[in-house]
Amino acid sequence: MDEQDRDPNSLNQHLQVQWDDVIGEPEGIRSLACGWRLSAWCFRSSRNCCYIILSVLLAPITALCLGCVFACLAFEHIWCVAPCLRVCKISCAATRSFLQACTHATVVPCSEALGYFWSRISVRTQKLPDATAEHKDDILVA
Repeated sequence: MDEQDRDPNSLNQHLQVQWDDVIGEPEGIRSLACGWRLSAWCFRSSRNCCYIILSVLLAPITALCLGCVFACLAFEHIWCVAPCLRVCKISCAATRSFLQACTHATVVPCSEALGYFWSRISVRTQKLPDATAEHKDDILVA
């Protein structure tokens, strides 16, 4: 376990807890420099102190609970989900073979017959004559 890089998979990139990420004074409205520095120091100190206290008191209990949750999740997937999926795959393979045979017996001949029927159609194109003066108001004549 790396003591320096404690988030090697960047799980908490969204968590912005630096002073500059939380507080910012726009141009035109500024506090005194000493007030700004003191506020930043108070923010960092209280954040660090509170985080250390919470992590020392609650992190081991939370880690224990999360370990149990992930152990239960792994057990569920290994002993319940994966075997059920395997049963479904085996059952669906037989159903798939049956439906495939039915499809080849019914749909394929009909499709081939329709394909042969439609293949005999020929399409010719020709230019229509221009509209005459008496048909200009008729919307069906272009």
